[in-house]
Amino acid sequence: MTRDEFNDFCKSLPHTTHVVQWGGADVWKVGGKVFAIGGWTKTDTLGITFKTSEIGYEVLKDQPGLRPAPYLASRGMKWIQHFDEPGLDDDDLRSHIESSHRIVFKGLTKKLQRELTLHQK
Repeated sequence: MTRDEFNDFCKSLPHTTHVVQWGGADVWKVGGKVFAIGGWTKTDTLGITFKTSEIGYEVLKDQPGLRPAPYLASRGMKWIQHFDEPGLDDDDLRSHIESSHRIVFKGLTKKLQRELTLHQK
C-alpha cells in the first residue's frame, strides 16, 4: 500500500481527521484519538501502525513483516506495525485499519459518538 492509498483509505472512514506529526508521519484520528499511523520505517515499505484486539495482537505480533508497534506496544497497548515484506496484503491492511477505527470509535464516550454521528461528513 502506498502512502497515498493509505491516506485515501483512512480519509474514506467516517469522522476522521488527519495531522502530520511525529517526524512526518500521517496520523489519522477519530474523535481526537489515533487509529492509524503511516510512516516510521527505514525500508521501502510504508510503515502502517494500527490498534488491534488482544487476540489480533497475539496472532499478528510474530508474523513476518509485522511487529508490536514501537513505543505503543512497549506501554502495554495492543498496536501492530506493518513494517516490511511480506507483511499483510493491501486488503488485509485495509481490514485491520477499519477494525482499528471501529475499536477506537467504540472507546469514545457515548456522548462523543452521538455528536460525531450527528455531524457526519
